[in-house]
Amino acid sequence: MILVTGGAGYIGSHAVLELLLAGHDVLVLDNLCNSSRQAIERVEYLAGRPVNFVKGDVRNRPLLNALFAAYPIGAVMHFAGLKAVGESVREPLRYYETNVSGSIALCQAMAEAGVFRLVFSSSATVYGETSVMPISEQCPTGVPTNPYGQSKLMAENVLRGLANSDPRWSIGLLRYFNPIGAHESGLIGEDPNGIPNNLLPYMLQVAIGRRKELNIFGNDYATPDGTGVRDYIHVVDLVKGHLRALERLEDTTGVHVWNLGTGQGHSVLEMVRALEEVSGRTIRYSIKPRRPGDIAQCWSDPRKAWSELGWRAERDLRTMLADAWRWQLQNPRGYTVEKKVPAALAS
Repeated sequence: MILVTGGAGYIGSHAVLELLLAGHDVLVLDNLCNSSRQAIERVEYLAGRPVNFVKGDVRNRPLLNALFAAYPIGAVMHFAGLKAVGESVREPLRYYETNVSGSIALCQAMAEAGVFRLVFSSSATVYGETSVMPISEQCPTGVPTNPYGQSKLMAENVLRGLANSDPRWSIGLLRYFNPIGAHESGLIGEDPNGIPNNLLPYMLQVAIGRRKELNIFGNDYATPDGTGVRDYIHVVDLVKGHLRALERLEDTTGVHVWNLGTGQGHSVLEMVRALEEVSGRTIRYSIKPRRPGDIAQCWSDPRKAWSELGWRAERDLRTMLADAWRWQLQNPRGYTVEKKVPAALAS
């Protein structure tokens, strides 16, 4: 059985679905602070299999101990954490407590239970501000420009120290670039609470009419059109990388780092034009000053994941946006509907 912390969230729910489809039994732990129980219900519908779900916080050691005692957990995928760059600048202590202390509590409970295989949800922000593109795993970690990235790097360092102290640990650090998209069914996708902190969810809400316009923070970066450039990866491709990492960790020990990205960057204005084409809607936007903690450009060199995991991203930008737009159209208010599965899709 695989324990998935944060398994009701955006990336976690897609990972749970892929694990179920691959034949794994899954236990989800999620406090639902930025996720929905409906996501798990829809995953069960898509997989045709039940999910063991526990509402709780990854920082709760007694609860973690009880879960490891009650379920035959053999490995952990750790997604639970806070992820908004701007919010982390405003509330740094909350990010350190959740992302770092939560990881420590989880590892303490794992060690006590004799479970030593862990796939950790990290971030490309650990590389900090770097002028070397594309970014490979050989690039040194830097000084992340925001507390979110700092918290991910702190957690990585905790895990490295843990593996160095005990050879039983087998840990995969998966450094994400920018996950977007949704499951092709349109049943599960990204549904942030309040005002979205990431680019695509905000653009989708503008396209659907929930938001008036998109704020683009900075058009004076040293990029082709002046707006920030990022490596966007389909969430399904991303979670398939987790399953490959989980398999690889069965046969090895120590800490292993893999970038999960496409190796191609797209600017904010490119994303706006591409979503307009996919949706047939106009995305109104205005240019604002640069946002604290943002960097100009960031895209991956994903070749190590291909050579060691046999994994590469398969879905192109148009597919990412088309799947995200389908999710938005079918769920204009996210998971805030009464039915477990939209009627149009249940028939």
